Amino acid sequence: MIKVTSYKSDNIHTYGLGATVAMEYLLKNRDVVKGIILHPGFRSEETIAKIKDICGKDIPISTEEKPFNILSKKDNCFVICVIEKNKTRLNDGNHMVLVNPSNCGNLGTIVRSCLGFGVQDIAIVGKTAADPFDPKTIRASMGACASVRIEVFDEFSEYAKRFPSNNLYPFMLDGSTKLQETTINKPFSLIMGNEATGLDPAFQKIGQPIRIEHTSNIDSLNITIAASIGLYEATKTC
Repeated sequence: MIKVTSYKSDNIHTYGLGATVAMEYLLKNRDVVKGIILHPGFRSEETIAKIKDICGKDIPISTEEKPFNILSKKDNCFVICVIEKNKTRLNDGNHMVLVNPSNCGNLGTIVRSCLGFGVQDIAIVGKTAADPFDPKTIRASMGACASVRIEVFDEFSEYAKRFPSNNLYPFMLDGSTKLQETTINKPFSLIMGNEATGLDPAFQKIGQPIRIEHTSNIDSLNITIAASIGLYEATKTC
């Protein structure tokens, strides 16, 4: 079994915490799974049997408590999936573009929404953006990270140069049209900004800026909610 250490971004492995996440990787992206660790207190015989059946003889399984003390402080985590980091490249087509996302939990939730609405290519822009391989991202996605392609770009211009045919839709307030009054043409790129600062004003001149109307009772929508609303509108006629 691979030695488990506290996660760092330069590690060659990451970890999926929880039985649901582990099963998603085993079923959807088995080649990157390098080991399964079961907690001695795990009592779900049916799940254990399924895991052992999928792993067969080529994915090692161990039962030990120490890795859980290192990686998870929650009492309800009984399975750790050791995952080899596998960098992917985006396919042509519809994309979600996240510019400088800072929170791994938000990133994972958006990944799950993207998969739910059929957008399996996600661009992350920014040298200091949240890590898509962080166990917090993978856990928040509930294993959806196993089924999408995520590529990191240092600058938005780098992404735009790769996909010149995509129709760009930055979500922002200034210079924008209402989402419900905008026709989103495919292939599309839904562009979301940082949770705290949004998109740079320069995005006003990129593509067709969109805004999601809401009452004055709040100042803004959470980025995960905004992303899901945008995904729904963009894909509802698919």
